[in-house]
Amino acid sequence: MERENQFIGQSGAFLDAVERASRAAPMSRPVLVIGERGTGKELIAERLHRLSNRWGEPLVTMNCAALPETLIEAELFGHEAGAFTGATKARTGRFEEADKGTLFLDELGTLSMGAQERLLRAVEYGEVTRIGSSRPVRVDVRIVAATNDDLPALAASGDFRADLLDRLSFEVITLPPLRVRDGDIMVLAEYFGRRMAAELDWHGWPGFAPHVAKELEDYAWPGNVRELRNVIERAVYRWDDPDAAISHVQFDPFESPWKPATPPHRKLDTPRPSGNVPDPADFAANAPCFDEIEDLRAAVDAHERAIVEHALGKHRWNQRQTAKALGLSYDQLRHCIKKHALLEETE
Repeated sequence: MERENQFIGQSGAFLDAVERASRAAPMSRPVLVIGERGTGKELIAERLHRLSNRWGEPLVTMNCAALPETLIEAELFGHEAGAFTGATKARTGRFEEADKGTLFLDELGTLSMGAQERLLRAVEYGEVTRIGSSRPVRVDVRIVAATNDDLPALAASGDFRADLLDRLSFEVITLPPLRVRDGDIMVLAEYFGRRMAAELDWHGWPGFAPHVAKELEDYAWPGNVRELRNVIERAVYRWDDPDAAISHVQFDPFESPWKPATPPHRKLDTPRPSGNVPDPADFAANAPCFDEIEDLRAAVDAHERAIVEHALGKHRWNQRQTAKALGLSYDQLRHCIKKHALLEETE
């Protein structure tokens, strides 16, 4: 059975982060993993555990943002029966569960100050005290914590304990976002695409059309690898012809002509254009630097070609549907196709 989580990539920035994790793994010291959402922080935590001498012991994960503040301390340190309303029996906390192993604390920056204080004692003295008990319990736990917050800034503003940050930052591994990982976007896209094709029992892998590959490379990927995986798997399972290169991807799964309108009390200050008309602000934000344009006609033609090629792929190269979607007549679309020699690339 293929592992669900794997390190895929070849860029220097990505490999440097993986190498740093590999070097830190044998050390039984705390490690902070910093990165945007979807960059693979949990994978790094797993690598730190599997390559350490604790690999045969538990790897316990806790998402600090997934619990209300009133329950975080009970989850981390456990509680005795009757310690608070609803505590009908004693319960071990995550620290005791992870004894001799690794405790991965995701979304560390959301911990309350009270939980931070107790965490500091656990890290410094290697002991925890269940809520409702006066007897500390010795634990041998390696802490790996992850966040996308700027912890030094939070510490400077008093929202995170500076002494706890000092204790946890023996090593800090910052994961690069996908947009700066040169060459990795298509490596990952091919990997996720082939895997999805195999899941669908396709007899082969047709790959991506050139214009789709360019769209993937040009996209900013705010959700990083997790978003890329969703986009690729969605594109493959929606594609009806396993023998033809995939010619359309949808980055926004909520995009639809029947998308509900924003309620009046939640409308943006500046209304967005309706229908298929692009928002000029979106174009300006995603367009190349205007100062670099030396040939206006060539730039306009390139933009027109990209729009038509994308629309053709979206509509499975059905020219009448594409013309209707773009607000063109059939003859106008045929003129664009001939002008940009789009059919020649598909033959």
